[in-house]
Amino acid sequence: MIHVSFQGERGAYSEDAAKLFFNEEIETVSFATFAEVLENTSSDKTEYAILPVENSLEGSVGESYDLLYSTSLNATGEIYHRIEHCLIGIGKLEEVDTVYSHPQALGQCRKFIEEHNMKTIPAYDTAGSVKIVKELNKINCACIASKAASTIYNMPIIAENIANNLNNYTRFLILSKTKSPDTGNDKTSIIFSIKHEPGALHRIIENFHKNSVNLTKIESRPTKTNTWEYNFYVDFEGHEKNSQISEMLDKIKQDTLFMKVLGSYPSAKLS
Repeated sequence: MIHVSFQGERGAYSEDAAKLFFNEEIETVSFATFAEVLENTSSDKTEYAILPVENSLEGSVGESYDLLYSTSLNATGEIYHRIEHCLIGIGKLEEVDTVYSHPQALGQCRKFIEEHNMKTIPAYDTAGSVKIVKELNKINCACIASKAASTIYNMPIIAENIANNLNNYTRFLILSKTKSPDTGNDKTSIIFSIKHEPGALHRIIENFHKNSVNLTKIESRPTKTNTWEYNFYVDFEGHEKNSQISEMLDKIKQDTLFMKVLGSYPSAKLS
């Protein structure tokens, strides 16, 4: 039996995404923080960890990116999971004035919340907010979470599909101590930092152009050590074991202060 660590309570979107990715019987293990999720896979308590890295509406999950910088685990897979938010609680829609959920979910449902003049209270997790509302047992308090969470906690759904945009996906990375083989349809993720000098980033990006490698994402995050210095997170098509990609990475490394290959893994499609 495969063990997969995820952040949140039972019914969290991360748990749903893990079940979809492995498409088989797995044992999911719940943790309160993203750091604990990775630590437990690093210490062999679970074989895999799943981490949300970006949402199609709200953008990148900063905490996840910061942890990817320091983890020793490899990215071995990815999945795009459709997020379908529901308003869950024991009251009627017109009775609800307070809504709990993870800040990302609250942001993704901002229009609905504003239309109904609801006060928002951030929670550590979408499924965890169902637990909170169930314990409160008040008709004026509701939460935003998945259908799966409403079933697990036996709580009624007040309204479905309440996100600002129904085309709402979260991208998750699967991490483990192993590496994924070259499938011919792969993506590679790297992290690097560069000197503060003219043309430094251009010289790196130029390597992708010269090798006709498709860059699918570039993101900068503060280093947390030096003010106004950044780490760059880049995803591109191809596998690190491919000779052309391997040579390109060697050239990129020469122009960086630091470079880490997070991993190569099969490219996921939107389901």
